[in-house]
Amino acid sequence: MNTIKTNCIKKGWKIKLANGWNGTMMDNLKGNCRMAEVEGYYTEIGSVYSWDIIAASQDGVTWTQIELTPAQIKHKKMASLL
Repeated sequence: MNTIKTNCIKKGWKIKLANGWNGTMMDNLKGNCRMAEVEGYYTEIGSVYSWDIIAASQDGVTWTQIELTPAQIKHKKMASLL
């Protein structure tokens, strides 16, 4: 399966989160936090950590697995220590 970096996900792409919820990317930013419309118990827009995104799709049909950058892996480890 192909992989992409979380920084390559663009606004409007569909995403799958580690907790099983789906969403739509709402920004074109890069980094540890991204803005997404998450469809969970309720549909709301908010920040999600990049390491909580497990797959992304530009068309909603073909899903691509996510690969974290070395900096995101470092921040994920630091956040898990808190």
